[in-house]
Amino acid sequence: MLELRGSSALSAFRHARLLALLQAHAPEVEALSADYVHFVDHRTELSPATRERLEKLLDYGYSQTSIEMQTLTDGAQRFLVVPRIGTQSPWSSKATDIAHNCGLGDIARIERGVDYRLRFSATPDEETFTALVALLHDRMTEAVLHNASDAAQLFARHDPAPLGSVDILDGGREALATANVELGLALADDEIDYLVDAFRELARNPTDVELMMFAQANSEHCRHKIFNADWVIDGEEQPYSLFKMIKNTFATSPENILSAYSDNAAVIKGSHAGRFFPTPLTGADEEQAQYAAHQEPIHILMKVETHNHPTAIAPFPGAATGSGGEIRDEGATGIGGKPKAGLSGFTVSNLRIPEFVQPWEAFDYGKPERMQSALSIMLDGPIGGAAFNNEFGRPNLTGYFRTYEQESLNEGGIERRGFHKPIMLAGAMAIFAPSTSRRAISRWAAS
Repeated sequence: MLELRGSSALSAFRHARLLALLQAHAPEVEALSADYVHFVDHRTELSPATRERLEKLLDYGYSQTSIEMQTLTDGAQRFLVVPRIGTQSPWSSKATDIAHNCGLGDIARIERGVDYRLRFSATPDEETFTALVALLHDRMTEAVLHNASDAAQLFARHDPAPLGSVDILDGGREALATANVELGLALADDEIDYLVDAFRELARNPTDVELMMFAQANSEHCRHKIFNADWVIDGEEQPYSLFKMIKNTFATSPENILSAYSDNAAVIKGSHAGRFFPTPLTGADEEQAQYAAHQEPIHILMKVETHNHPTAIAPFPGAATGSGGEIRDEGATGIGGKPKAGLSGFTVSNLRIPEFVQPWEAFDYGKPERMQSALSIMLDGPIGGAAFNNEFGRPNLTGYFRTYEQESLNEGGIERRGFHKPIMLAGAMAIFAPSTSRRAISRWAAS
Protein backbone atom coordinates (compact mmCIF):
# COMPACT_ATOMS: atom_id res chain seq x y z
CA MET A 1 0.00 0.00 0.00
CA LEU A 2 1.27 3.44 -0.97
CA GLU A 3 0.38 6.53 1.10
CA LEU A 4 0.34 9.92 -0.64
CA ARG A 5 -0.51 13.14 1.13
CA GLY A 6 -2.74 15.67 -0.56
CA SER A 7 -3.79 19.27 -0.14
CA SER A 8 -5.98 20.75 2.55
CA ALA A 9 -9.40 19.13 2.87
CA LEU A 10 -11.10 22.29 4.16
CA SER A 11 -11.75 25.70 2.69
CA ALA A 12 -11.12 28.69 4.92
CA PHE A 13 -14.82 28.91 5.77
CA ARG A 14 -15.19 25.22 6.60
CA HIS A 15 -11.98 25.26 8.60
CA ALA A 16 -13.22 28.16 10.73
CA ARG A 17 -16.65 26.57 11.17
CA LEU A 18 -15.28 23.19 12.23
CA LEU A 19 -12.75 24.75 14.60
CA ALA A 20 -15.49 26.79 16.27
CA LEU A 21 -17.65 23.67 16.60
CA LEU A 22 -14.82 21.69 18.18
CA GLN A 23 -13.97 24.52 20.58
CA ALA A 24 -17.63 24.79 21.63
CA HIS A 25 -17.42 21.18 22.84
CA ALA A 26 -13.82 21.34 24.03
CA PRO A 27 -12.28 24.77 24.83
CA GLU A 28 -8.92 22.99 25.11
CA VAL A 29 -8.70 22.81 21.30
CA GLU A 30 -6.18 25.43 20.15
CA ALA A 31 -5.65 24.65 16.49
CA LEU A 32 -6.88 22.39 13.73
CA SER A 33 -5.55 21.14 10.41
CA ALA A 34 -7.14 18.76 7.92
CA ASP A 35 -5.35 17.30 4.91
CA TYR A 36 -6.34 14.70 2.38
CA VAL A 37 -4.35 11.48 2.48
CA HIS A 38 -4.56 8.89 -0.28
CA PHE A 39 -4.01 5.18 0.07
CA VAL A 40 -3.11 3.32 -3.11
CA ASP A 41 -3.40 -0.44 -3.52
CA HIS A 42 -1.11 -1.36 -6.45
CA ARG A 43 -0.53 -4.71 -8.14
CA THR A 44 3.15 -4.15 -9.01
CA GLU A 45 5.86 -1.72 -7.96
CA LEU A 46 5.12 1.68 -9.49
CA SER A 47 7.75 3.18 -11.74
CA PRO A 48 8.91 6.78 -11.12
CA ALA A 49 6.96 7.94 -14.20
CA THR A 50 3.79 6.16 -13.08
CA ARG A 51 4.08 7.58 -9.58
CA GLU A 52 4.61 11.09 -10.96
CA ARG A 53 1.46 10.77 -13.08
CA LEU A 54 -0.51 9.51 -10.08
CA GLU A 55 0.70 12.38 -7.89
CA LYS A 56 -0.43 14.87 -10.52
CA LEU A 57 -3.88 13.28 -10.59
CA LEU A 58 -4.13 13.57 -6.81
CA ASP A 59 -3.02 17.22 -6.76
CA TYR A 60 -6.29 18.98 -5.96
CA GLY A 61 -8.03 20.59 -2.99
CA TYR A 62 -7.44 23.88 -1.22
CA SER A 63 -4.09 25.63 -1.14
CA GLN A 64 -2.55 25.72 2.31
CA THR A 65 -1.48 29.34 1.90
CA SER A 66 -4.97 30.41 0.84
CA ILE A 67 -6.36 29.65 4.28
CA GLU A 68 -3.18 30.59 6.18
CA MET A 69 -2.72 27.27 7.93
CA GLN A 70 -0.15 24.53 8.01
CA THR A 71 -0.32 20.88 8.96
CA LEU A 72 0.14 20.51 12.69
CA THR A 73 2.76 18.00 13.74
CA ASP A 74 4.41 18.78 17.06
CA GLY A 75 2.23 17.82 20.01
CA ALA A 76 -0.90 17.39 17.90
CA GLN A 77 -3.37 14.53 18.23
CA ARG A 78 -4.05 12.71 14.97
CA PHE A 79 -7.49 11.54 13.86
CA LEU A 80 -7.35 9.72 10.53
CA VAL A 81 -10.89 9.52 9.14
CA VAL A 82 -11.34 6.88 6.41
CA PRO A 83 -14.31 5.12 4.81
CA ARG A 84 -15.82 2.43 6.97
CA ILE A 85 -13.68 -0.69 6.87
CA GLY A 86 -15.16 -3.28 4.53
CA THR A 87 -16.73 -0.69 2.21
CA GLN A 88 -15.61 1.19 -0.89
CA SER A 89 -16.44 4.88 -1.01
CA PRO A 90 -18.07 6.53 -4.06
CA TRP A 91 -14.97 8.73 -4.33
CA SER A 92 -12.79 5.62 -4.56
CA SER A 93 -14.77 4.06 -7.42
CA LYS A 94 -14.60 7.29 -9.45
CA ALA A 95 -10.91 7.97 -8.68
CA THR A 96 -9.89 4.41 -9.53
CA ASP A 97 -11.72 4.59 -12.87
CA ILE A 98 -10.01 7.89 -13.68
CA ALA A 99 -6.62 6.37 -12.86
CA HIS A 100 -7.31 3.42 -15.16
CA ASN A 101 -8.43 5.76 -17.96
CA CYS A 102 -5.15 7.63 -17.53
CA GLY A 103 -3.12 4.50 -18.18
CA LEU A 104 -2.48 3.54 -14.55
CA GLY A 105 -3.57 -0.07 -14.90
CA ASP A 106 -1.23 -1.31 -12.16
CA ILE A 107 -3.37 0.47 -9.57
CA ALA A 108 -6.01 -1.82 -8.09
CA ARG A 109 -7.79 0.83 -6.04
CA ILE A 110 -7.38 4.31 -4.55
CA GLU A 111 -9.03 5.34 -1.31
CA ARG A 112 -9.07 8.69 0.43
CA GLY A 113 -9.07 9.75 4.06
CA VAL A 114 -8.83 13.04 5.92
CA ASP A 115 -5.91 13.49 8.33
CA TYR A 116 -7.19 15.73 11.13
CA ARG A 117 -4.65 17.13 13.62
CA LEU A 118 -5.78 18.84 16.83
CA ARG A 119 -3.53 20.72 19.23
CA PHE A 120 -4.73 21.06 22.82
CA SER A 121 -3.86 23.53 25.54
CA ALA A 122 -4.60 20.81 28.08
CA THR A 123 -5.24 17.09 27.75
CA PRO A 124 -8.99 16.52 27.35
CA ASP A 125 -10.75 13.94 29.49
CA GLU A 126 -12.07 10.71 27.97
CA GLU A 127 -15.63 12.01 27.60
CA THR A 128 -14.47 15.12 25.73
CA PHE A 129 -12.15 13.07 23.54
CA THR A 130 -15.04 10.79 22.56
CA ALA A 131 -17.21 13.81 21.71
CA LEU A 132 -14.47 15.21 19.45
CA VAL A 133 -14.14 11.92 17.59
CA ALA A 134 -17.91 11.92 17.02
CA LEU A 135 -17.75 15.44 15.56
CA LEU A 136 -14.95 14.56 13.13
CA HIS A 137 -16.59 11.60 11.42
CA ASP A 138 -19.90 10.01 10.47
CA ARG A 139 -20.02 6.76 12.42
CA MET A 140 -22.40 5.20 9.88
CA THR A 141 -20.09 5.59 6.88
CA GLU A 142 -16.62 6.32 8.30
CA ALA A 143 -14.07 5.04 10.80
CA VAL A 144 -11.33 6.81 12.79
CA LEU A 145 -7.80 5.40 12.82
CA HIS A 146 -4.81 6.59 14.83
CA ASN A 147 -2.18 4.81 12.75
CA ALA A 148 -1.89 5.10 8.97
CA SER A 149 -0.74 1.49 8.70
CA ASP A 150 -4.20 0.42 9.84
CA ALA A 151 -5.55 1.83 6.56
CA ALA A 152 -4.33 -1.35 4.86
CA GLN A 153 -7.55 -2.89 6.20
CA LEU A 154 -9.37 -0.88 3.53
CA PHE A 155 -7.96 -3.23 0.90
CA ALA A 156 -8.32 -6.49 2.81
CA ARG A 157 -9.66 -9.32 0.69
CA HIS A 158 -11.64 -12.18 2.15
CA ASP A 159 -12.91 -15.42 0.72
CA PRO A 160 -16.70 -15.53 0.28
CA ALA A 161 -18.47 -17.08 3.23
CA PRO A 162 -20.16 -20.41 2.58
CA LEU A 163 -23.90 -20.49 2.00
CA GLY A 164 -25.70 -20.75 5.32
CA SER A 165 -29.19 -21.70 6.36
CA VAL A 166 -31.56 -21.09 9.24
CA ASP A 167 -33.03 -24.23 10.82
CA ILE A 168 -36.72 -23.34 10.85
CA LEU A 169 -37.89 -26.94 10.56
CA ASP A 170 -36.37 -27.89 13.93
CA GLY A 171 -35.91 -24.50 15.57
CA GLY A 172 -39.20 -22.96 14.51
CA ARG A 173 -39.98 -19.29 14.79
CA GLU A 174 -37.35 -18.69 17.47
CA ALA A 175 -34.59 -19.71 15.05
CA LEU A 176 -35.70 -17.15 12.49
CA ALA A 177 -36.19 -14.46 15.14
CA THR A 178 -32.58 -15.02 16.26
CA ALA A 179 -31.31 -14.88 12.66
CA ASN A 180 -33.31 -11.69 12.15
CA VAL A 181 -31.18 -9.98 14.80
CA GLU A 182 -27.85 -11.57 13.91
CA LEU A 183 -28.17 -10.88 10.17
CA GLY A 184 -29.76 -7.45 10.63
CA LEU A 185 -32.74 -8.32 8.45
CA ALA A 186 -35.19 -5.96 10.20
CA LEU A 187 -38.12 -8.30 9.52
CA ALA A 188 -41.43 -7.43 11.17
CA ASP A 189 -43.24 -10.00 13.33
CA ASP A 190 -45.82 -10.76 10.64
CA GLU A 191 -43.05 -11.25 8.07
CA ILE A 192 -41.31 -13.74 10.36
CA ASP A 193 -44.59 -15.62 10.77
CA TYR A 194 -45.12 -15.60 7.00
CA LEU A 195 -41.64 -16.99 6.29
CA VAL A 196 -41.91 -19.71 8.92
CA ASP A 197 -45.22 -20.89 7.45
CA ALA A 198 -43.94 -20.66 3.86
CA PHE A 199 -40.79 -22.72 4.42
CA ARG A 200 -42.60 -25.28 6.54
CA GLU A 201 -44.97 -25.72 3.63
CA LEU A 202 -41.95 -26.13 1.32
CA ALA A 203 -40.49 -28.63 3.80
CA ARG A 204 -37.04 -27.05 3.74
CA ASN A 205 -34.98 -24.44 5.53
CA PRO A 206 -34.27 -20.99 4.00
CA THR A 207 -30.73 -19.98 3.09
CA ASP A 208 -29.24 -16.78 4.46
CA VAL A 209 -29.18 -15.41 0.89
CA GLU A 210 -32.92 -15.99 0.46
CA LEU A 211 -33.66 -14.27 3.75
CA MET A 212 -31.48 -11.29 2.84
CA MET A 213 -33.20 -10.94 -0.53
CA PHE A 214 -36.61 -11.09 1.13
CA ALA A 215 -35.55 -8.39 3.59
CA GLN A 216 -34.30 -6.13 0.80
CA ALA A 217 -37.61 -6.46 -1.04
CA ASN A 218 -38.87 -3.96 1.53
CA SER A 219 -36.12 -1.44 0.87
CA GLU A 220 -37.00 2.14 0.10
CA HIS A 221 -37.09 1.64 -3.68
CA CYS A 222 -38.54 -1.84 -3.76
CA ARG A 223 -41.60 -2.19 -1.56
CA HIS A 224 -43.24 -4.74 -3.83
CA LYS A 225 -44.59 -6.66 -0.85
CA ILE A 226 -46.76 -3.65 -0.07
CA PHE A 227 -47.36 -2.05 -3.46
CA ASN A 228 -48.55 -5.20 -5.21
CA ALA A 229 -50.21 -6.84 -2.21
CA ASP A 230 -53.96 -7.26 -1.84
CA TRP A 231 -55.64 -4.14 -0.50
CA VAL A 232 -58.26 -5.01 2.12
CA ILE A 233 -60.31 -2.38 4.00
CA ASP A 234 -62.63 -3.46 6.83
CA GLY A 235 -62.44 -7.04 5.57
CA GLU A 236 -63.44 -6.14 2.02
CA GLU A 237 -60.91 -6.73 -0.74
CA GLN A 238 -60.49 -3.69 -2.97
CA PRO A 239 -60.27 -3.90 -6.77
CA TYR A 240 -56.93 -2.10 -6.92
CA SER A 241 -53.63 -2.71 -5.13
CA LEU A 242 -51.56 0.33 -4.17
CA PHE A 243 -49.53 0.04 -7.35
CA LYS A 244 -52.62 -0.41 -9.50
CA MET A 245 -53.99 2.79 -7.97
CA ILE A 246 -50.84 4.59 -9.04
CA LYS A 247 -51.10 3.16 -12.56
CA ASN A 248 -54.80 4.00 -12.80
CA THR A 249 -54.05 7.59 -13.81
CA PHE A 250 -52.18 6.33 -16.85
CA ALA A 251 -54.90 3.77 -17.60
CA THR A 252 -57.62 6.43 -17.65
CA SER A 253 -55.60 9.17 -19.40
CA PRO A 254 -52.95 7.59 -21.67
CA GLU A 255 -52.98 10.37 -24.26
CA ASN A 256 -49.54 11.66 -25.29
CA ILE A 257 -47.75 9.24 -22.93
CA LEU A 258 -45.13 7.32 -24.89
CA SER A 259 -43.69 5.23 -22.05
CA ALA A 260 -44.74 4.60 -18.47
CA TYR A 261 -44.00 1.84 -15.94
CA SER A 262 -41.68 -0.02 -18.31
CA ASP A 263 -38.50 1.85 -17.27
CA ASN A 264 -37.48 3.84 -14.22
CA ALA A 265 -38.62 7.03 -15.94
CA ALA A 266 -41.52 8.14 -18.14
CA VAL A 267 -41.65 9.78 -21.58
CA ILE A 268 -44.38 12.10 -22.82
CA LYS A 269 -44.88 13.38 -26.33
CA GLY A 270 -42.92 16.52 -27.10
CA SER A 271 -42.84 19.02 -29.93
CA HIS A 272 -41.11 19.01 -33.30
CA ALA A 273 -38.14 21.34 -33.19
CA GLY A 274 -34.67 22.01 -34.54
CA ARG A 275 -31.48 20.80 -32.94
CA PHE A 276 -27.85 21.41 -33.87
CA PHE A 277 -25.58 18.37 -33.61
CA PRO A 278 -23.33 16.14 -35.72
CA THR A 279 -25.15 14.09 -38.31
CA PRO A 280 -25.63 10.68 -36.68
CA LEU A 281 -23.46 8.29 -38.64
CA THR A 282 -22.12 4.87 -37.76
CA GLY A 283 -18.93 2.87 -38.16
CA ALA A 284 -15.95 4.39 -39.97
CA ASP A 285 -18.00 7.35 -41.21
CA GLU A 286 -18.65 8.61 -37.68
CA GLU A 287 -15.39 10.58 -37.52
CA GLN A 288 -16.48 12.50 -40.62
CA ALA A 289 -19.86 13.55 -39.26
CA GLN A 290 -20.74 17.18 -39.96
CA TYR A 291 -22.58 19.58 -37.65
CA ALA A 292 -25.96 20.59 -39.02
CA ALA A 293 -29.47 21.64 -38.01
CA HIS A 294 -31.99 18.82 -37.74
CA GLN A 295 -35.75 18.94 -37.43
CA GLU A 296 -37.05 16.08 -35.30
CA PRO A 297 -39.51 15.22 -32.52
CA ILE A 298 -38.06 16.02 -29.11
CA HIS A 299 -39.91 14.07 -26.47
CA ILE A 300 -39.78 14.88 -22.77
CA LEU A 301 -38.46 12.39 -20.26
CA MET A 302 -39.33 12.83 -16.58
CA LYS A 303 -38.10 11.13 -13.44
CA VAL A 304 -38.57 11.59 -9.69
CA GLU A 305 -37.47 9.32 -6.87
CA THR A 306 -36.67 9.53 -3.17
CA HIS A 307 -33.52 8.75 -1.22
CA ASN A 308 -34.85 9.30 2.26
CA HIS A 309 -33.13 6.90 4.63
CA PRO A 310 -29.61 7.31 3.19
CA THR A 311 -29.98 11.08 3.50
CA ALA A 312 -31.10 10.69 7.11
CA ILE A 313 -27.98 8.65 7.93
CA ALA A 314 -25.39 10.57 5.89
CA PRO A 315 -26.90 13.74 4.34
CA PHE A 316 -24.23 14.69 1.80
CA PRO A 317 -23.54 11.27 0.22
CA GLY A 318 -27.15 10.18 0.73
CA ALA A 319 -28.53 13.08 -1.29
CA ALA A 320 -25.66 12.87 -3.78
CA THR A 321 -26.28 9.22 -4.62
CA GLY A 322 -30.02 9.93 -4.80
CA SER A 323 -29.35 12.42 -7.57
CA GLY A 324 -26.82 10.07 -9.17
CA GLY A 325 -29.29 7.19 -9.32
CA GLU A 326 -31.87 9.45 -10.86
CA ILE A 327 -29.40 10.57 -13.56
CA ARG A 328 -28.63 6.92 -14.28
CA ASP A 329 -32.31 6.12 -14.78
CA GLU A 330 -32.74 8.98 -17.26
CA GLY A 331 -29.83 7.83 -19.40
CA ALA A 332 -31.00 4.22 -19.26
CA THR A 333 -34.62 4.82 -20.32
CA GLY A 334 -35.54 3.06 -23.54
CA ILE A 335 -32.47 3.10 -25.75
CA GLY A 336 -31.06 6.21 -24.14
CA GLY A 337 -32.20 9.59 -22.87
CA LYS A 338 -30.13 12.74 -22.48
CA PRO A 339 -30.24 14.35 -18.97
CA LYS A 340 -30.83 18.09 -19.07
CA ALA A 341 -31.77 19.66 -15.71
CA GLY A 342 -32.20 18.38 -12.17
CA LEU A 343 -34.21 19.20 -9.08
CA SER A 344 -33.90 18.24 -5.43
CA GLY A 345 -36.34 18.67 -2.58
CA PHE A 346 -36.22 18.21 1.18
CA THR A 347 -38.88 17.86 3.85
CA VAL A 348 -37.49 17.69 7.40
CA SER A 349 -38.53 18.25 11.00
CA ASN A 350 -38.02 21.56 12.80
CA LEU A 351 -34.54 22.99 12.26
CA ARG A 352 -34.06 24.45 15.76
CA ILE A 353 -31.24 26.71 14.59
CA PRO A 354 -29.04 27.61 17.60
CA GLU A 355 -29.87 31.08 18.93
CA PHE A 356 -32.73 31.26 16.41
CA VAL A 357 -35.22 28.71 17.76
CA GLN A 358 -38.75 29.68 16.71
CA PRO A 359 -41.77 29.67 19.07
CA TRP A 360 -43.29 26.56 17.47
CA GLU A 361 -39.93 24.78 17.87
CA ALA A 362 -39.57 25.48 21.58
CA PHE A 363 -39.95 21.89 22.76
CA ASP A 364 -37.28 19.46 21.58
CA TYR A 365 -38.90 16.06 21.08
CA GLY A 366 -35.58 14.35 20.34
CA LYS A 367 -34.81 12.10 17.39
CA PRO A 368 -33.56 8.57 16.67
CA GLU A 369 -29.85 8.42 17.49
CA ARG A 370 -28.89 6.89 14.14
CA MET A 371 -30.31 9.82 12.19
CA GLN A 372 -28.81 13.25 11.64
CA SER A 373 -30.61 16.33 12.87
CA ALA A 374 -32.89 18.27 10.53
CA LEU A 375 -30.40 21.15 10.59
CA SER A 376 -27.50 18.87 9.61
CA ILE A 377 -29.56 17.41 6.78
CA MET A 378 -30.38 20.85 5.41
CA LEU A 379 -26.79 22.08 5.71
CA ASP A 380 -25.25 19.14 3.86
CA GLY A 381 -28.01 17.40 1.86
CA PRO A 382 -28.70 20.11 -0.75
CA ILE A 383 -24.96 20.54 -1.33
CA GLY A 384 -24.59 16.79 -1.86
CA GLY A 385 -27.40 16.70 -4.41
CA ALA A 386 -26.06 19.73 -6.26
CA ALA A 387 -22.49 18.39 -6.15
CA PHE A 388 -23.35 15.16 -7.96
CA ASN A 389 -25.36 17.08 -10.55
CA ASN A 390 -22.46 19.46 -11.15
CA GLU A 391 -19.87 16.68 -11.33
CA PHE A 392 -21.97 14.94 -13.94
CA GLY A 393 -22.37 18.18 -15.88
CA ARG A 394 -26.11 18.61 -15.39
CA PRO A 395 -27.33 21.75 -13.58
CA ASN A 396 -29.59 21.36 -10.57
CA LEU A 397 -31.99 24.19 -11.41
CA THR A 398 -34.85 23.92 -8.95
CA GLY A 399 -36.27 22.21 -5.89
CA TYR A 400 -38.13 22.82 -2.68
CA PHE A 401 -37.56 22.88 1.09
CA ARG A 402 -40.08 22.45 3.89
CA THR A 403 -40.04 21.86 7.64
CA TYR A 404 -42.95 20.22 9.40
CA GLU A 405 -43.79 19.10 12.93
CA GLN A 406 -47.28 19.14 14.40
CA GLU A 407 -49.20 17.66 17.30
CA SER A 408 -52.25 15.64 16.35
CA LEU A 409 -54.96 13.91 18.36
CA ASN A 410 -55.24 10.18 17.71
CA GLU A 411 -56.87 7.20 19.40
CA GLY A 412 -53.89 6.80 21.73
CA GLY A 413 -53.78 10.48 22.65
CA ILE A 414 -51.68 13.37 21.37
CA GLU A 415 -48.89 12.46 18.96
CA ARG A 416 -46.13 14.61 17.54
CA ARG A 417 -45.68 14.03 13.83
CA GLY A 418 -42.75 15.20 11.76
CA PHE A 419 -39.93 14.20 9.42
CA HIS A 420 -36.97 13.02 11.50
CA LYS A 421 -36.41 10.67 8.58
CA PRO A 422 -36.56 13.26 5.79
CA ILE A 423 -38.07 13.16 2.37
CA MET A 424 -35.20 13.66 -0.08
CA LEU A 425 -36.61 14.08 -3.56
CA ALA A 426 -34.35 13.73 -6.60
CA GLY A 427 -35.83 14.42 -10.00
CA ALA A 428 -35.19 15.92 -13.38
CA MET A 429 -36.13 16.20 -16.98
CA ALA A 430 -34.33 14.95 -20.04
CA ILE A 431 -34.95 14.71 -23.75
CA PHE A 432 -35.69 11.58 -25.71
CA ALA A 433 -35.02 12.32 -29.36
CA PRO A 434 -34.29 10.00 -32.29
CA SER A 435 -30.83 11.50 -32.79
CA THR A 436 -29.96 10.95 -29.16
CA SER A 437 -31.04 7.33 -29.37
CA ARG A 438 -29.21 6.68 -32.64
CA ARG A 439 -25.97 8.08 -31.23
CA ALA A 440 -26.42 5.92 -28.15
CA ILE A 441 -26.80 2.83 -30.35
CA SER A 442 -23.78 3.86 -32.41
CA ARG A 443 -21.59 4.22 -29.31
CA TRP A 444 -22.85 0.90 -27.98
CA ALA A 445 -22.14 -0.89 -31.26
CA ALA A 446 -18.64 0.64 -31.49
CA SER A 447 -17.80 -0.54 -27.98
